[in-house]
Amino acid sequence: MHRLVAALVVLAGAAAICNLAHAQYPNRPIRFIVPFPPGGLADVLGRTLSAHVTPALGQQIIVDNRSGADGAIAAEITMKAAADGYTIFMGTNSPLSAVPSFRKKPPYDPVTNFTPITSLGRPVFFLFVHPSMPVRTVDELVQYARANPGKVAYGTGNTTAIVATAQFRMLAKLDITHVPYKGDNPTTQDLVGGRLQMAFMATVPGYGQAREGKLRILATLLPQRSAMAPDAPTMAEVGYPGVSIYPWIALFGPARMPQDIVQRLAREFNAVLNRPDISENLNKQGFVPVGSTPAELGELVKTQLEAWRKAVREAGIPQTD
Repeated sequence: MHRLVAALVVLAGAAAICNLAHAQYPNRPIRFIVPFPPGGLADVLGRTLSAHVTPALGQQIIVDNRSGADGAIAAEITMKAAADGYTIFMGTNSPLSAVPSFRKKPPYDPVTNFTPITSLGRPVFFLFVHPSMPVRTVDELVQYARANPGKVAYGTGNTTAIVATAQFRMLAKLDITHVPYKGDNPTTQDLVGGRLQMAFMATVPGYGQAREGKLRILATLLPQRSAMAPDAPTMAEVGYPGVSIYPWIALFGPARMPQDIVQRLAREFNAVLNRPDISENLNKQGFVPVGSTPAELGELVKTQLEAWRKAVREAGIPQTD
């Protein structure tokens, strides 16, 4: 009996210490892993949010850029970290939708190996064409490509572009030529130069080229029209709802994070996302802020993972080891 009482006292003490630690969270800096190099949209987003959430938490959020392997390197670091709220991760469709879809044996499970905290939003993607193309709508593009099999070249600089164009090509029954690139910058250069005829790309740098008349926007890949080009319809509006994948960015931690910490982080990040000045600034950079509850983010991960896997399978994109 004495041993039982002693054990209960120890457990009660440990629980009290744990609860105290949670109540005092955070009491040291937080590591925010961003799976892309400095200077890009994800990095700008991470640093913008970190700078504004830091005062609310009373501790500095330090951005740690860990690029490579479509974000899988950063995801694995997060997965192996302590689930105490001091390591958080900017998860995107690349490591959490594309990697599990492209690989036969993914290094992690995006549903079970991470704790969803909140959605951050969606990068704006457009379908761009070179202005020499005699098309101003998606339907005209489809008709032109069908009349000129094999003569339309499209570029892809990221996983979103690869899968979205594969879906579009399959649904529209197009014979078009794929030219892969390492990023949207070289894709944009060749599209502006006329070496490509079309590409799904993020707004930077394509949007600036479109404003100068060097490219033309036909549609947006997001589920809703973008304020940056409100006349550009969604792919569903132009008859291709089957182009069902889109880019997204969200906040995660390692699996089994304490829910009080999860809720605190979700509350503070959502508060910043809802600020008009922050929202306006991010929109100008081609990013639509969209917050969420942890549960809503968990459902997004599941539905987009299913959509990506289906798209990869139906488009015949081979999986790698």
